Amino acid sequence: MDVRQGRAVVVAVRLVKPIKSMVQESVPRISIVIPVLNEGEQIVGFLRGLQPYRSQNIEIIVVDGGSGDSTAELAARFADSIVESAPGRAQQMNRGVDSATGDILLFLHADTSLPNRFRELLAGRFWESESSWGRFDVRLSGSHYLFRIIEFFINWRSRLTGIATGDQAIFIKRPVFSRLGGFMPIPFMEDIALCKKLKKMSRPFCIRSPVTTSSRRWEQEGILRTVLLMWRLRLAYFFGADPARLVHLYYR
Repeated sequence: MDVRQGRAVVVAVRLVKPIKSMVQESVPRISIVIPVLNEGEQIVGFLRGLQPYRSQNIEIIVVDGGSGDSTAELAARFADSIVESAPGRAQQMNRGVDSATGDILLFLHADTSLPNRFRELLAGRFWESESSWGRFDVRLSGSHYLFRIIEFFINWRSRLTGIATGDQAIFIKRPVFSRLGGFMPIPFMEDIALCKKLKKMSRPFCIRSPVTTSSRRWEQEGILRTVLLMWRLRLAYFFGADPARLVHLYYR
């Protein structure tokens, strides 16, 4: 190698680092905001499933709503931030966003797991799209055949109406969330209330790769009974019922 070739190699090496830096900066950061309350029995197993993503420009923010168990202490090793909040998912998620540094906000329940390609889908196709927000299709964890029917109608209804629920892991571009003022400070149906406002900005970006959410409530309370309760609550909210009253019916 002569002197001129050596100089060319040095210049090329010096150029590679800035180019790599520019590429990294162009990839949006994702903040996963997880509201929790008394999830000590399952929080470690849930958060362990998210650990591989922490080195991929993703941060994990756990927002504890005043748990009476060791949820916050157990989660500390597996999250980038532990935030304390008054109980209530709306307040907790808003508090979590205050601590978030991401360009994309992903709101995830502690009994819901994400599909393997979620980072690629959010940081790629969604980020480059004109959509302001989106959600995943949902799959219930139980094996009963009725769950497959329920899943179909949940996903079909969501695609038709442009409304999503928290179980579908709603994601939003950070500037849009800030412009709307976050979740309304209501104790129930905060996800539907936000979706109604988001719909005015864009249709949701619908990802068919499903999140898997726990079916334990359906199994404990009865599948058909739970379906009827959900529809009753949604209908009541549509006609203007107070969310404070509905939340008592839901958790009763």
